[in-house]
Amino acid sequence: MIDPDTSSPTPPSPVQKLGAVLWPSFFVAVVASVLFFAFFDPLDLQRIGFPQHAISRGLGYTAGFFLAWLGTFCACSVTALLLRAPGGDEEPPLE
Repeated sequence: MIDPDTSSPTPPSPVQKLGAVLWPSFFVAVVASVLFFAFFDPLDLQRIGFPQHAISRGLGYTAGFFLAWLGTFCACSVTALLLRAPGGDEEPPLE
């Protein structure tokens, strides 16, 4: 049996790190989009912001979702950056 005090946990792979940022940001973007578009119609926003461009309601929902996802991805990325251990992942934990 492996002694828990002597074994070091394997560091997460880059794919796991990216997934740890993309997955929560996706869920927050879904909730933010649902709440935002429950009160605002994309066609009304288009008439106010870009009256010279014709967009469909579906394009407005899609663009809004991806903008929300981009914003929450940036927020999650900053959080992940601030939670990193000082000195990188190669350094063993202090005892």
